[in-house]
Amino acid sequence: MNRNALPTVHRITSTALVAALAAAGLLGAGAGAFVVGNHAHAAVPAMPSSTASVAGAAAPRLPGSTVTPDFAQIARRYGTAVVNITVSGMRKVAADDGDDGDEGDDAAPSRGRVPQLDPNTPLFEFFRHFGGPQGFQMPREMPMRGQGSGFIVSADGVILTNAHVVRDAKNVSVKLTDRREFEATVLGSDPKTDIAVLKIDAKDLPTVPLGSARDLQVGQWVLAIGSPFGFENSVTAGVVSAKGRSLPDDSFVPFIQTDVAVNPGNSGGPLFNAQGEVVGINSQIFSRSGGYQGLSFAIPIDLAVRVKDQIVATGHVTHARLGVAIQDVNQALADSFRLERPEGALVSSVDPGSAADKAGLKSGDVILRVDGQPIAAAGDLPALIGQAAPGDRVALEVWRQGRTEKFDARLGKIGEKSTQLARGEAAAGQGRLGLALRPLLPQEQRQAHVEGGLRVEQASGAAALAGVQPGDLLIGIDGKPVQSVEQVREVLAKSGKSVALLIQRDGHKIFMPVRIG
Repeated sequence: MNRNALPTVHRITSTALVAALAAAGLLGAGAGAFVVGNHAHAAVPAMPSSTASVAGAAAPRLPGSTVTPDFAQIARRYGTAVVNITVSGMRKVAADDGDDGDEGDDAAPSRGRVPQLDPNTPLFEFFRHFGGPQGFQMPREMPMRGQGSGFIVSADGVILTNAHVVRDAKNVSVKLTDRREFEATVLGSDPKTDIAVLKIDAKDLPTVPLGSARDLQVGQWVLAIGSPFGFENSVTAGVVSAKGRSLPDDSFVPFIQTDVAVNPGNSGGPLFNAQGEVVGINSQIFSRSGGYQGLSFAIPIDLAVRVKDQIVATGHVTHARLGVAIQDVNQALADSFRLERPEGALVSSVDPGSAADKAGLKSGDVILRVDGQPIAAAGDLPALIGQAAPGDRVALEVWRQGRTEKFDARLGKIGEKSTQLARGEAAAGQGRLGLALRPLLPQEQRQAHVEGGLRVEQASGAAALAGVQPGDLLIGIDGKPVQSVEQVREVLAKSGKSVALLIQRDGHKIFMPVRIG
């Protein structure tokens, strides 16, 4: 499959090219271009507060349903607390990085590839000493400018926005709706949750009321205010599409998914519920082009407030760590571990000395619940753990060897090593396992830091189709460690239509489901 054809998740900030936009009708952001025109998903107008009726009879209402919220009143009352953020600075880039950058990032450097010279020529040495002619310079840093959104959470000038809005920024300027502008100080930012806190020197500022994302329901109305493409205080509306979404590379955040039209420049702006309370911070879009295509994602305000409080108090943020590498459970793995359905986070390895290790977790465990909250997919686990604080205790419900067990873990502090999400190809094919195995020599065990295990000499059939390669180390099957070929035969004799092979490759472990029945 062509990976370039797949949709990608984009930050939703906007390069400040309003003049070019007006002149050409196009705005470049990352690899895509955005055509300025009418959007089918524009702001929804307010509807009358009275219930509609047909032929004199009141229309039926579902239990707990409400009329369409008054978007105009929300925008009029709280739009003054939404700000436009402009940043500038220098961004480090590689010499050949002219065409690369973060797609959709408002702080992306100017495009245009720098011509390269052969470093083995005298001309290269001349240009290295004297800077070279225009067009042959190879800068290590490039100027950047960008725009985003934010909102005021306290009258003395504390502002919430996205961390990627102010990334690499040397100067940050905040513009209010009354046209006043202030230089802002970045109190701190947290890339793991994409939250940043700014401070401007002002008093008696308008603020927004903060709600809770926990009270949101799928299908409820929500409203966004921000500066898409630099158009300040633009209002769009839609509904909540889903809650608790995990996105690639953003596994610490259980995103709110909506169909609200947001675009580059909306980053950091508020997402309001029907009562006019902020329930999220608009952060990303899922798009083939870099522009709005019906899927947008917001950071829950509950998480943002916890991050903000840490930044205001200490200037930095700490996150909890369980200390496991995990992967999704597909149907083949569920069959191998005798789970009723493919759910949970399968533990492929446990870091020695980590909270998981001390709690007694093992490779092959499937974590089903954390503090009573179900883990539907592997990405749910780091999102839940990331919301806790180091030192917190969590109750884990784990599937082990065909039955449920409970563990109590005191979370550690995230450092250089963080919770990993292992990814592997799904297995395919039928028939025998198709592996030629031999026991590891003592020196091989020491080099691989394993006890026991078997080396894959040849891989064919079902195992090869599942992704097993010669040179891999077979550590276990269906959660049971193996040290001999006889053990492998015994496990296979009792297995069903599939088995889960624990493979170690280049120091990393992952379960590979293999269908053999």
